Amino acid sequence: MVLAGLVGFEREADRKAAGLRTHMLVGGAAALLVGLSDLLIETFSHEAGEAMRTDPIRIVEAIVAGVSFLGAGTIFVSGQNRVRGLTTAASLLMVAGIGVTIAVEAWVVALGVTLLTLAVLRVLALLDTPKGHDNGD
Repeated sequence: MVLAGLVGFEREADRKAAGLRTHMLVGGAAALLVGLSDLLIETFSHEAGEAMRTDPIRIVEAIVAGVSFLGAGTIFVSGQNRVRGLTTAASLLMVAGIGVTIAVEAWVVALGVTLLTLAVLRVLALLDTPKGHDNGD
């Protein structure tokens, strides 16, 4: 939640639709769901034995579907060819990925992806289009 919060803080500082709390909750929920699926598999595999089949990718697919629903809510179309919220929606998907990465204990990867995400959001914003032109956010 802390790493997702760093991304959310950047979005909040830019006054975007989804800020600190939303990003923290999405990242935390993704980590929780992966952890719960691991716990469920461990708990019920003893009882079910070989009859229990698992596919760890299914939980990631469910997380992506849920976050996509949230992300769609941050995207607005206003005027002719003006779309806002795409970057915020993408950042929500990214923090979900960071949450999954934390859940599988890939700490260095999660930190590296968080730093790269912040660089994309903050540093590349300096190269943004001039005022009056929509940047897709």
